[in-house]
Amino acid sequence: MSSNAFLHAIVRLGQRVAGAAAIALASGLATTPVLADPIFEVAKPVPLYSYFAVGNVNAVVTAPASRPTPSFVLMGGGPDVDVAFRWLIQRAGITPGTGGRFVVIRATGTDAYNPYIFYSDESLSTSATIANEWVGGASLGLSSVETLVIPSVKAANSAAVNAIVAKANVVWIAGGDQSHYIRFWKGTALEQTLKALMQKNVPIGGTSAGLAVLGQFDYSALYRSATSELSMLDPYYKDITFDPSPLSLSGGFIAPPALESLILDSHFDSRDRMGRFVTFLSRIVAPVSTPGGTLGCSGGVLPAASSGSKTVRGIGIGVETALLVQGQGEGRPVTATRVTNPTTTSESAVYFVRPSVPPTKCAPRTPLSIANVEVRKLADSNTVFNLTDWTGVPVYRYVDVNTGQLLPTDWY
Repeated sequence: MSSNAFLHAIVRLGQRVAGAAAIALASGLATTPVLADPIFEVAKPVPLYSYFAVGNVNAVVTAPASRPTPSFVLMGGGPDVDVAFRWLIQRAGITPGTGGRFVVIRATGTDAYNPYIFYSDESLSTSATIANEWVGGASLGLSSVETLVIPSVKAANSAAVNAIVAKANVVWIAGGDQSHYIRFWKGTALEQTLKALMQKNVPIGGTSAGLAVLGQFDYSALYRSATSELSMLDPYYKDITFDPSPLSLSGGFIAPPALESLILDSHFDSRDRMGRFVTFLSRIVAPVSTPGGTLGCSGGVLPAASSGSKTVRGIGIGVETALLVQGQGEGRPVTATRVTNPTTTSESAVYFVRPSVPPTKCAPRTPLSIANVEVRKLADSNTVFNLTDWTGVPVYRYVDVNTGQLLPTDWY
């Protein structure tokens, strides 16, 4: 295997999703005629942020600065889906000759996305013939791919950081830890810059943790990652944290209007996340008084129903899977299609989940009970799903949580 091929294999194994930048240490040794002094390690100053670029960041860009309708890529983690990145470039109005800036933002990690998106193959060519596991952005018209590692509130408020992001024709939020995005980026100049780009319908995408922060409601994972088993046994246990907190119909991090009423989750099938996802959705269901008592969850803000756009809904996305979401214009629905890589070995499915009725039992330190949760499954790339009306594929099955147990267990 060539050195470039080896490096790219490492990237595909997860360097783009996680990874931490190392801090270099300088060592010095002083001696006396009798005894050696201890070795002192002096840490170099840690930069406020890190910036990496490939291509020509000073190129004149004639691609449009705004688009008529919004575009989002919702990716479920694992191997990146090459065609989804090409779709973002196309939706940005970038073509050969226009130039365009693709900006990756993350709180930890490396610049590993830059060569993957910009080049066409392991030889780092810009050929119009694009190999599998490469995006070929330069051949499609990109003039640069730029990565910003933004690890603090101070960095997210940096004028230099925001100047780079503000010029983006496409923004990608990498994987990692979504709690960093909520802790470091929410309420900062960076959030306002991202919202300004969304107002111009600049295409935005995210994978794994980057996906998690694209809904109206976000699972913020401020502590450990919640498991399905513990979530269903106690829907208020400490690892279930949301943004906004407390739950509200406003105030969430970026909260794209095209993804209204949604919460999103990744690695859905490989990590058996249906149980925790039903719990997340249940927590968003507002309390309802009935002759038999109160249903729903304390602190919930939306109704459970089998129709209507302003109801509790969620999308769970499998690994190596991307949902391409696009607006169709004023008064028309937001639609979505699913894509994956031709070499995928997983089913690469998307699950559209909606509680049709409120939970009958939802209280702290009490097992959850909720019935008739609709699950729609999309596992092909030909069907168009209507996110506004929640139509396009029929109900695949109904799942229940009965005193903390998910039924059926083979929901996938």
